[in-house]
Amino acid sequence: MSETRNAGWKVAGVWLLRIAAIMLVAGSLMSTTDLNQWWIRIWDFPRIQILIAMILLGIALWFFDRAWRPWLPLVLAAVSIWQVYRIVPYTPLAPTEVARVSSDQASGNSCFTLLTLNVLQKNREYERTIDLIRRVDPDIVLLTETDQAWADAVAGVLEDYPGQIQRPLDNTYGILFASKLPMFDAAIQDMAQKDTPSVVATLRAGNQSFLMIGLHPRPPKPKQDTEERDAEIIVAARRSRDVGLPVLAIGDFNDVAWSDTTSLFKDLGSFLDPRIGRGTYATFPANMVWLGWPLDHLFVTEEFLLDEMRVGDPIGSDHRPVIARLCLDPAAARGRNEDAEGPSAEDEADADEVMEEFREDEKTDAVEGEEG
Repeated sequence: MSETRNAGWKVAGVWLLRIAAIMLVAGSLMSTTDLNQWWIRIWDFPRIQILIAMILLGIALWFFDRAWRPWLPLVLAAVSIWQVYRIVPYTPLAPTEVARVSSDQASGNSCFTLLTLNVLQKNREYERTIDLIRRVDPDIVLLTETDQAWADAVAGVLEDYPGQIQRPLDNTYGILFASKLPMFDAAIQDMAQKDTPSVVATLRAGNQSFLMIGLHPRPPKPKQDTEERDAEIIVAARRSRDVGLPVLAIGDFNDVAWSDTTSLFKDLGSFLDPRIGRGTYATFPANMVWLGWPLDHLFVTEEFLLDEMRVGDPIGSDHRPVIARLCLDPAAARGRNEDAEGPSAEDEADADEVMEEFREDEKTDAVEGEEG
């Protein structure tokens, strides 16, 4: 009887391993599609965790599942290689895209420090964020998920920032931007979805102007697919391309660095990613960053050089802050940075498709609203 029970548990355990492996393979394959359903797009996020799980499952199935060996372990190995392909640019194995500034340039007046943080609206540990701003003393600050209570709480520490623009909201999409750099033509706009604001501002570092875009689109989750998120990201990329200035894009994109949407954003806007060749700089979840993924981003065009970039310690939010120091030196940077590929005809077609899907989704929502 005991032997029969043990055999039954072994069979059940093997089937659990098989089901887990099939789910990971299926999720990975679904993430290669252009479908916008939230339950498909969430497979873009934990690629590192999926990779680790598939390696462990492949080893376990090889030793404990003779019936499905070698086919299922080989499938896991093949999909794991594809996951590695998506992740490896965000490791030191890849060449960097954005070069380091030389030590004699790092203190120049064209260099500036930035801080971007999703504060988590319900987080009321204001002093931790205030202390961070005081310690870092950044030249520009972007805070997202700021309601009126957050705006009031940080008003004192931002008194020395002559350029400020904000839209506090209680829907977790409020935004606040402050700059010590000279600021012109600053505006808060809903690029795609109502009450989901972005910041667009022209700043000056040294004798050179640049455009700063701060984003916080809505994430994929139940009853919320990614048409609006993707449209906002594409609108921002096209605006960056058309402005005729160097561009810095920062914020919580609610998308990961290795997704197709973010890759399209990079190509359309001719952006470079300072994380490539250096690491993932994972920011979410804050208390398990080693297990997390990069939701908070920093992209630059080819005119910028990097002095430093780091992810800060947890300060009460579910995100960690991103802190960086950049130098705007077009002549030096263009000679040292990787060339930005720019958009291809296929990229433009993909972007058009994203915008068309967004418009169709808006029409559907409008019809459903009238019927309701």
